[in-house]
Amino acid sequence: MDDWIDRNYDYYEILTPEMKNASLQLQGPCYPVIFPSVNVYWSCQYIARASNASLRHWKQMGGVDIKEDIVVDKSIHSFINSRSSVLKRYMADIGKAWPVLIVCGGLLPLFLSVVWLLMIRYFVAAMPWITVAFFNILIITVTVFYYLKAGWIGNDAISPIIGDHDPYIHVFGRELNHLRAAAILMTFVMVLSILTSIAIVRRILMGTSVLKARAKKWYYISNCTQVAAKVIGEVQALIIFPVIPYSILAIFYMVWISAALHLFSSGQVVQNNCNTNCCAYDLLSEKVNCDHCCGYSIRYTPHIAVAIFFHLFGCYWATKFFIACSSTVIAGSVASYYWTRGETSSEVPVLPVFDSMKRLIRYSLGSVALGSLIVSFVESIRFILESFRQKLKVTETTPDSWFGKMVYHTSQGCLRCVEWTIKSVNRNAYIMIAITGKSFCRSSAIATELIMNNILRLVRVNVIGDVILFLGKLFVSLSSAVFGFLVLDTHKYSSGHNKLSSPLLPVLVCWTLGYVVATLFFAVVEMSIDTLILSFCQDSEEHEGTAQFAPLLLMETLNEQNDMQRLTQ
Repeated sequence: MDDWIDRNYDYYEILTPEMKNASLQLQGPCYPVIFPSVNVYWSCQYIARASNASLRHWKQMGGVDIKEDIVVDKSIHSFINSRSSVLKRYMADIGKAWPVLIVCGGLLPLFLSVVWLLMIRYFVAAMPWITVAFFNILIITVTVFYYLKAGWIGNDAISPIIGDHDPYIHVFGRELNHLRAAAILMTFVMVLSILTSIAIVRRILMGTSVLKARAKKWYYISNCTQVAAKVIGEVQALIIFPVIPYSILAIFYMVWISAALHLFSSGQVVQNNCNTNCCAYDLLSEKVNCDHCCGYSIRYTPHIAVAIFFHLFGCYWATKFFIACSSTVIAGSVASYYWTRGETSSEVPVLPVFDSMKRLIRYSLGSVALGSLIVSFVESIRFILESFRQKLKVTETTPDSWFGKMVYHTSQGCLRCVEWTIKSVNRNAYIMIAITGKSFCRSSAIATELIMNNILRLVRVNVIGDVILFLGKLFVSLSSAVFGFLVLDTHKYSSGHNKLSSPLLPVLVCWTLGYVVATLFFAVVEMSIDTLILSFCQDSEEHEGTAQFAPLLLMETLNEQNDMQRLTQ
């Protein structure tokens, strides 16, 4: 490839005088270029319109008449836009954009997450406003970028043509359709996000207006967040702890992506059947070779598809497992602070984070692995069933009877409910594993019982608080996507040998990696709040309704007698 680029994609000049003379006599190996061509994804795409100069020269040399409706143009166009070719180009984009993935998908969300944790430590009251505002700005920015690259705004649409070309020549690429579909999807997401933000802002204003009366949910969220921020301030290692699972995940993703690239490029190399006499110039041997000039192709075997599916499932399970381990360590550290009266006592371990890590590795690793496997397995089944449902929808083979339609839609709803329930139970089960040291199943049962017995206390805090933290994760991940767009739009990645077929997949990977990194760091706040609340509930259960170990602010917030009256209001 490099030799070909250095020769400006032309090897006529290095032919011997005999070969040049033979070429001028229309005997090869080089022939006049009758049809102009452009470099489309490093393949020669012919334009079905003969060049006047070449056609006149061809006829002067005694060439036959040329029909402009050539089959090779349509064949090459069809091959370039086949699904396998598009998939290979997307995977090649990941290989070319790996520095962007490291910076925008790894280092940038790491920095932003640490900054967010420091801000939640010192600016608790202002963080909801900051998060909502920046989230909306970023979601609008990403949507505008998709519109720019889709060609609906401005003249910066992606093009499959490599290098300089006639501006009147337009070659279609399937990647453009994918970008337009992503732009439409982002439009709906943007509208939904803005409407959700308006509802959240109204809720914040309502909470602020009655903050002195201490009768609204925002008061409880603020108090619980303040307690969690105080815990993070006391156990300062919590701020930097997510760097450990982050580093482990970074190494794992490097190995995983390398293995994925090898899997997608694997297969059996088979020589094409060739029944015609032809010759082709061999770049390696620098001579014309008339043997096996029809080339080779890659034939994929069935077990490669199974290996790719297993590889994808393994990545999802491993990601869930590392995040679960991180959550359990955080829960163990916060539980140590709570149960040793960390606010008024000096009995808190010197390094509670490392003590929690030691307990996880020694006692609870299997329980965490089982929980993450259950979630991954259920979500994989739902994804497969959803794929089948989409195929049935496309082929219009959905059940016709009312009973079939009822079963069809009910099964989807039940599966989503089961998935949400398992996720919720798992998260609280990890907390109870850290608090009690019980097995996964026993901890799940304890967590479920505590939630059902204290539903009024939990409903105050979790709804809006979870939404704010979720918007914070999206803020970090969207920042990664925006910076990924900006870097991939530079000259290095938009022209020449390193040109990407589309920024879509690298940006989505940056977005996903940013969300995973933000989840690791934001779990510090999420798990701190949830651990404090469940510890308070467990404390109340053990001491006949009166918590003995709770910090004063948490006691003031959750230990109310008129829960039913407030909920009814």
